[in-house]
Amino acid sequence: MRVFACGRCGRRLYFENSSCLACGAEQSFDSHARELVVNDGSQPRCVNAALIGCNWLADVPGRLCPSCALTAERPASDDTGAIADLVGAEAAKRWLLFQLGELGLPVQSATEREGGLEFRLLSSEHEHVTTGHASGVITLDLAEVDDAHREEMRAQMGEQYRTVLGHFRHEIGHYYWPIIVGGTPLEDECRQLFGDEREDYQEALQRHYENGPPANWMDAHVSAYATMHPAEDWAETFAHYLHIRDSVQTAEAYDLRAAGAASQPSADAAPRAVLLAWFALMPALNGMARSLGLDDPYPFVISPPVIEKLAFVERAVSEAAQAANGSRDSIPS
Repeated sequence: MRVFACGRCGRRLYFENSSCLACGAEQSFDSHARELVVNDGSQPRCVNAALIGCNWLADVPGRLCPSCALTAERPASDDTGAIADLVGAEAAKRWLLFQLGELGLPVQSATEREGGLEFRLLSSEHEHVTTGHASGVITLDLAEVDDAHREEMRAQMGEQYRTVLGHFRHEIGHYYWPIIVGGTPLEDECRQLFGDEREDYQEALQRHYENGPPANWMDAHVSAYATMHPAEDWAETFAHYLHIRDSVQTAEAYDLRAAGAASQPSADAAPRAVLLAWFALMPALNGMARSLGLDDPYPFVISPPVIEKLAFVERAVSEAAQAANGSRDSIPS
């Protein structure tokens, strides 16, 4: 994530800011320019500003911003408990969409094309909700926003890492496979690296939960869940690619350097450049957390086969961004 500056006084701002703490100027995020701008009241704020604290601009007064407009289903406004969880889910979604814009990946809504992107952010307090992706629809159980519930699920599932942003990054990986890999010259290479995504999913799911991951899963996969099915291997690797790209960009924004760390690569940099920067920064990041008595924020082992997969994702994203041309302004209003 980049750091931002107040257009009035020049002080540092964060992506989530709705006002400058130094001069008090109201701030709104312009999703087309991908910048925080001083809002003098003449620019339309998202109608969800009061309900969930959304700090994005709408294109039309009285309308939702481009991020909130992608949410097709959410709890009723008077469901105070679920709306409190929706605040965190929508914040993570805005972060995700910002990064997709930074990478130049196209985002088209379900109103723009069949199978376009939309979100269902629902509370399992009232109905059964399964977090996942299907035909462009990303569903999130809002219970995942609750720290205690999420930690309980993380331990129960034997996961090393579980966050709301991580969920979104994983599911958006499923969304992008048919867009940036399927039907392209990269498809066969992807199957050689990750396996054939046409393998029966339900059989693979049952096998995974009956037998668990293979003992040597770290030799070729970024997580145990990635061993379940080739489609999940792709999605897990895609999510980690987004983790890495965002973390390296943040390090660059704060001028953080570890021994051997490369400068932040541009969008068209050679594959592996981001990975080289990450491998230098990752030990420092984990070391800082340990100094504070915290667990490693990135408790993963990146083996050579995983490096190959991450480099492939980098190439697929880069080629898709170049092909999309104007995709940086493609988040729908």
